[in-house]
Amino acid sequence: MARTRTWVSIALAGALGVSLAGCSSTGGKRAEDARKAAAAQGRAAVNTPKWTFAMITHSGDGDTFWDIVQNGAKQAAGKDNINFLYSHNAEAQQQAQLVDAAVDKQVDGIIVTLAKPDAMKAAVARAEKAGIPVITVNSGSEQSKAFGALAHIGQDETIAGEAVGEELNKRGRKKALCILHEQGNVGHEQRCAGVKNTFHGTVQNLYVQGTSMPDVQSSIGAKLQADKSIDTVVTLGAPYADTAVKAKADAGSKAEIDTFDLNAKVASELKDGTLGFAVDQQPYLQGYEAVDLLWLYKYNADVLGGGKPVLTGPQIITKDQAAALEEYTKRGTR
Repeated sequence: MARTRTWVSIALAGALGVSLAGCSSTGGKRAEDARKAAAAQGRAAVNTPKWTFAMITHSGDGDTFWDIVQNGAKQAAGKDNINFLYSHNAEAQQQAQLVDAAVDKQVDGIIVTLAKPDAMKAAVARAEKAGIPVITVNSGSEQSKAFGALAHIGQDETIAGEAVGEELNKRGRKKALCILHEQGNVGHEQRCAGVKNTFHGTVQNLYVQGTSMPDVQSSIGAKLQADKSIDTVVTLGAPYADTAVKAKADAGSKAEIDTFDLNAKVASELKDGTLGFAVDQQPYLQGYEAVDLLWLYKYNADVLGGGKPVLTGPQIITKDQAAALEEYTKRGTR
């Protein structure tokens, strides 16, 4: 299944590459030059109607991961002549209300995350009943098709967790602490479960209050002080990696800190060896492809994935790749 999903992602990249490149390298360059010129003048690269797409996520305030998702979505929206609306709420019921509000506005398409799918089911169904196409992104790959979405774009969280377990095996690790910073998020549970599936050592889950970094730091530090056999800490989001580094120092621990997701700070700490590795799910790509696929559906009734998730990850990033990606993280696209 993992291999099948990977090929779906490759097919997506190939299809988009063909559509952008044209019939020849010369034609592709001309098309790209035209797009750049249009962008420089604030014009879209297409002449389709000014549709409105709404993205509603489960992000909390100040989560830099979602800034990267938005950057990708806005880039595609500008190209596709889309009026892009973004809203978010970490509380599932409030997120569902935001979806209802988008339906009431009669938007032309909705992009939504399903971190807590049970709470989102009725809102997504209402959008479907109103004839508004829905794409799920980032979380909820297992529920996306059942909820009636056109496609899901993101990484399979279990597969991503399994990739972490395999990497820990290569590094000879024996005992990992998996930090869950948002209780009830099914994707986070799947990540840690995936680590357990493939890791030859032991994994302990630690639930922390992700809205308070001091609490996160003290919780991790206390655990590392209490159990010196922990040789790895796995955080589930880039902002928490640096907090885990501080907790490690507080506890006098020698544990390696690894993380899901990538940002400029993570890239820098990978480069200097502060972090061991990161798992990148390419959030820019999630936002970009979600908007682009909605546009393709509205314009040409195109769909992708064949009922399977369109995977944007996982990609294991180590010190060797960090330097090359650091430039992209600084501009907010990785």
